[in-house]
Amino acid sequence: MTQGTLQATAAWALDPAHSQVEFAVKHMMFATVKGRFRTFAGTAQIDEANPDASSVTVEIDAASIDTGVADRDGHLRSADFFDVTEYPTVTFRSKRIEGAAFEPGARFTVIGDLTVRGTTREIALDATFEGRGVDPFGQEKAGFAAEAKLDRHEFGLTWNQALETGGVLVGREIRLTLDVQFVRPAA
Repeated sequence: MTQGTLQATAAWALDPAHSQVEFAVKHMMFATVKGRFRTFAGTAQIDEANPDASSVTVEIDAASIDTGVADRDGHLRSADFFDVTEYPTVTFRSKRIEGAAFEPGARFTVIGDLTVRGTTREIALDATFEGRGVDPFGQEKAGFAAEAKLDRHEFGLTWNQALETGGVLVGREIRLTLDVQFVRPAA
């Protein structure tokens, strides 16, 4: 299959070995802390004839959060934040896609429901189709990038501490960044 060829609607699997789900948040209102989720899975139904009819579903293991600091990660897994014992999975299910095209660099919007801590809110991901091709092992792959800004309070992630100098320890805005690759199962 060549670079420019997609078949009709097909299910593609998220390739976690070549994908990242990352976030950033302000700490003490002036420093940025970044992290990622290490374990996730998903599928995309890609419709070549009508790209806007495509869809995507992703499930993230909330306990796989990793900021590089074990104590902070433990706190993020606790009931103060993700409460991974009660809510082990973060999910995203698209509802619609607007402006999609299978041309490298094409920008589009993915609107869907994000569920965190049992709270579901509609979000919009600003996405880019990065391209597609066949790897050395004969697997067809497609890459996408996406980003969004979220208010963590809307998902019940409200824990914070006031600072003596004013302000708070953890910012409300979360910048979510995804760089993902999907693989088409062999026919």
